[in-house]
Amino acid sequence: MSATLFGLMGAALVGIGLFGMLVRTQVLLRILSFNLLGGGIFIVFGAVARRGAGAGFGGDPVPQAIILTGIVVAFAATTLAVALVLRLAANQDRS
Repeated sequence: MSATLFGLMGAALVGIGLFGMLVRTQVLLRILSFNLLGGGIFIVFGAVARRGAGAGFGGDPVPQAIILTGIVVAFAATTLAVALVLRLAANQDRS
C-alpha cells in the first residue's frame, strides 16, 4: 500500500515538474521545475525498488545507493546551473 502511494506521489511530482519545464520561461523557475521532476523520479525509483524487495527489512541496498548517488549528482548539477545563471546575469549587467 505505501509503495503504491509513494509511486503515485512521485508520478504527481514528475507531472508537475514536467509542466513547469514546458510552461515557465524564467531560468530559475525552470531549474526548480527540473529539480521537482528529478525528485519525483527518485521517489518513483524508490517505490519500485521497495516494492520489488520481497525479502526482509530494507530490501536490496543497491537501488537505495543508486538513488542516493543520483540525489548528490542532482544537487551538484543544480549548484552548477545556478552559478552559471548568476554569472550570465552579472555579465549582462556589465554590458
